[in-house]
Amino acid sequence: MNKYFFDTIKGNIKLAGQALRAQKTRSVLTILGISIGVAVVITILAAGRGLDRFIMAQLETFGSDTINIEVKIPSVGATSAENAFGQAEGVTITTLKDRDISDVIKHPNIAAAYGWVIGQAVVSYQGQIKTVSLFGQGYKTPEVEKFILAEGRMYTEEEENSLSQVAILGPTVKDELFGDDTASGKTIYIKGKPFRVLGALEKRGAVFGMDLDNIIIVPTKTMQKRILGIDYVRSIIAKMKDSSLSKQTVDDLSYIIRANHDITDPNRDDFAIHTMTEAISILGSVVSGITFLLIALVCISLIVGGVGIMNIMYVSVSERVFEIGLRKALGAKNDDILWQFLLESILFTSIGGVVGIMLGALLALLVYVIATANNFNWVYSIPVSSIILSVGFSAFIGVLFGIYPARKASRLNPIEALRKE
Repeated sequence: MNKYFFDTIKGNIKLAGQALRAQKTRSVLTILGISIGVAVVITILAAGRGLDRFIMAQLETFGSDTINIEVKIPSVGATSAENAFGQAEGVTITTLKDRDISDVIKHPNIAAAYGWVIGQAVVSYQGQIKTVSLFGQGYKTPEVEKFILAEGRMYTEEEENSLSQVAILGPTVKDELFGDDTASGKTIYIKGKPFRVLGALEKRGAVFGMDLDNIIIVPTKTMQKRILGIDYVRSIIAKMKDSSLSKQTVDDLSYIIRANHDITDPNRDDFAIHTMTEAISILGSVVSGITFLLIALVCISLIVGGVGIMNIMYVSVSERVFEIGLRKALGAKNDDILWQFLLESILFTSIGGVVGIMLGALLALLVYVIATANNFNWVYSIPVSSIILSVGFSAFIGVLFGIYPARKASRLNPIEALRKE
């Protein structure tokens, strides 16, 4: 019984292969429709994993135990379009000041904190001139975020409080100005003012589109007083001692800063506090949601490809009525004819699935190459789940859309079928 069954299946697979070869152009176009859908599923899931790893790597610059207090336009949400466009168009919030930084540091669950400001400046060294992003960061930066020096040292609390004109170079700036020479101890000019280079950073790459290698870091107070002429910061970045107390810490800091800013209505806050844990959760949900939506759209295209297979199978049955009648006249059973055409449909989708996996892997590799070429910390990884999902779904499509034409073929009357010739 089993031998007969397997011999029948083997024979039907051979017939299905012959049918595919008999109509090469039609077969290739049908397989292409399925393979493109499978390839896109593979690519989307691989890109989703790469994006997820990329985002996690970006957040690792600070760590899950950090808090970011940033300015925002009062009466609007921190993540709202009004806040984003308002600040992009030049609305400046000047209420976050040194007093807030001092009070944040005093909180019992805060290990370290610093104020952050950003600007742009022309930098020169021995006739070389370039425009770079200039970051004002406190001396406690190494205690808060991932901050590794390739050479030299960080500036001290005394140097920051005395408004010392000292700087730490990003690796790109260091290489462009000094090449293989040591940068520490040299003097560069920022906006025409002399700054002594204390050290240079290890390569960090880009974080959310901002190149952290092409920057110069100076003490926050030096940046405020000697370069920008301001007395406020854009944000305060703090490190917690115990991240499990993040909610209480956020509530405490909100109360403190509202008191400093004379705010009685939380809806009028001119600041927003975020933890890295929240950011990781939100961004992870966004990536998962986008990936799910794209896969759903691709699955619709696979279903459309399945309809194409059903159409091809209908045409194939119509063209081979005489063949079906002849096989049945020679003793083929209804199940034999059913399996012949069903396996033909499954063969279409199986070949399409295999081709799609290879094509998807190549497309995912292309995404990886483009991402890394643009300085994104990307990974090339094909999730096993994407292969199982795409091949399983394509096989399901083959059965679903092949069963009806196959059943129709199996139920043909052999006498009427032979008269069709």
